[in-house]
Amino acid sequence: MLSVLKMIVEDFRCVYRRDPAIRSRFELFFNYPGVWAIANYRIAHWFYQKGFRLLGRFIMGLNQLITHIDIHPAATIGRRVFIDHGIGVVIGETAIVGDDVLIYQGVTLGGVSLQKGKRHPTVERGVVIGAGAKVLGNITIGADSKIGANSVVVRSVPPESTAVGIPAKVVTKGRDKSPLSHNKLPDIDKELFEYLIKKVAILEHILADEHKELIEEEKRLDEIYDAFIKSMRQ
Repeated sequence: MLSVLKMIVEDFRCVYRRDPAIRSRFELFFNYPGVWAIANYRIAHWFYQKGFRLLGRFIMGLNQLITHIDIHPAATIGRRVFIDHGIGVVIGETAIVGDDVLIYQGVTLGGVSLQKGKRHPTVERGVVIGAGAKVLGNITIGADSKIGANSVVVRSVPPESTAVGIPAKVVTKGRDKSPLSHNKLPDIDKELFEYLIKKVAILEHILADEHKELIEEEKRLDEIYDAFIKSMRQ
């Protein structure tokens, strides 16, 4: 239990390194549910491992009511893990979270199977998971990787990578120690639509030069469509 208390002290201290908004120790007691959720988990996990599983579940049930963060006491969470804001975070039974991981609000480390055994993600050291992201299944998020906000990750992500989108795709690789800047992440959908718009424009020019009869047919179809829309509005 002594080592558990040392880990809890580490968890509280890492707030000063991870959150520039903190101004005093007093704020830790009322404004950091993520820190308290981790502290409660440490205690519940200790009891769970000692065979007091019902007590461990009871502690985390109370924790969920107080912090709105759901962590299974059987999950494995490393040192100095910081859940920022925290509301809506879910960490499943067989999830493994490495040291120095940063998790924002609304993140789910969930399963996609009802089978026994390892069915939740493994998040390695130094990973940053953006707000609202869902990391699902027995996959691995490699060390020092970053998951963009609201991404849905269903495949493993290599170390030192950035993954975004639904389903998430790796968009950058290579070590980058800068913070996860959600406003600088590439918009995959936007890039895809821009590509399609340019592609259609090129095809229209080709058709206009070689198949003028198709252009006339397209105009007639547009007129029929416009008339239909007007009739629906009347």
